Amino acid sequence: MSTAVRYDPYAYATHEDPYPVYRRLRDEAPAYVDEERGFWALSRHDDVRAALDDVATFSSTGGITLDSDTGTLEPMLIEMDPPRHTALRALVSRAFTPRRVAELEGPVRTISRELISRFDAERIDGIGDFAARLPMAVISAMLGVPPDDQDQLRTWSDSLLHREEGSSVLTPEGIEGAAHLYGYIDRLVAARHCARGPDLVSALVTLQVDEGALTHQEVLGFCFLLIIAGNETTTKLLGNALYWLAEHPDQRALLQADLAAIPPAVEEVLRYDTSTQGLARRLTRDVTLHGVTLPAGMKGLLLFAAANRDERRWADPDRFDVTRNPAGHLAFGHGIHHCLGASLARLETRVALEELLPALGDYVVDHDGCERVHSGNVRGFVHLPFRCPSR
Repeated sequence: MSTAVRYDPYAYATHEDPYPVYRRLRDEAPAYVDEERGFWALSRHDDVRAALDDVATFSSTGGITLDSDTGTLEPMLIEMDPPRHTALRALVSRAFTPRRVAELEGPVRTISRELISRFDAERIDGIGDFAARLPMAVISAMLGVPPDDQDQLRTWSDSLLHREEGSSVLTPEGIEGAAHLYGYIDRLVAARHCARGPDLVSALVTLQVDEGALTHQEVLGFCFLLIIAGNETTTKLLGNALYWLAEHPDQRALLQADLAAIPPAVEEVLRYDTSTQGLARRLTRDVTLHGVTLPAGMKGLLLFAAANRDERRWADPDRFDVTRNPAGHLAFGHGIHHCLGASLARLETRVALEELLPALGDYVVDHDGCERVHSGNVRGFVHLPFRCPSR
């Protein structure tokens, strides 16, 4: 007789491969309650999507991770409920109009080619040499961050993700990184108060000062979110794409033969192994699902990655197939909290693969050198070394 399923989002074994336990959650405990850690988790596609739609019950105000609330962070859009969320999103979404995002294709391609030109002929770290640098360069350009500061911002951002084995507590390095990052953003915003430019921070300051539509804390919170979410999740998405295309050379060959097939392949990567495994919500009332009552006030996880492998939604969901139609995946969430930067992440990944795949040829991952990030809700690599025999 098998033991009851146990899901620990902070176990390193989970980070290495969460998908077997996700399958057990969907089959055996679709409304999972962990008494030891005091959280719940939903793993089936229909349940997760319905919860994302029911913002009155599944509140974002408790924070997007299971970590204990500190009360020290500035307000972020992703952690707000209507009506403030509705008003704030309408304001900041001006930075992500289709036209503005499309205008970034040229710069993204230029940065990608420059990074590729620096690759070592024999050994490349897909993260350190490319995937960690491209998104930070793009976000920094949007915010008006000088190039010389980007490595430091990335170091602080990385420190916020890491957790020790089995621990949900932010490390001392993470606490220090958050303080430094907020301090940097605060100084950046102060500088724009004195002299504004064409960057996004200046636009936010205009909304704050001239229109009174944002508070200073909301400006800080949005910039902080953009650096963390716009950098880390896209970095991990790029790394996951490189990894799974190397593990499935037949699928990689399809894209190398037809670069126009890359956009749907990006969607399959998002479905198959999304960088954001799930986000937390706090219940405003008791919810009974699958015979289990999830109590009001308890925080829990909507597991996007588990929902994206739900065999009730997709045939043969554990097969990586770049020709699949993965429409309906929840990698970017759904409803009013659908990721504001989704179109930018898609553009960056598409352009990056259009440049990388022809340049790298039949690259091979060095599995012994791979290192995963250890985070409660972000999945990806810290290091992804590979060789390119054809270079």
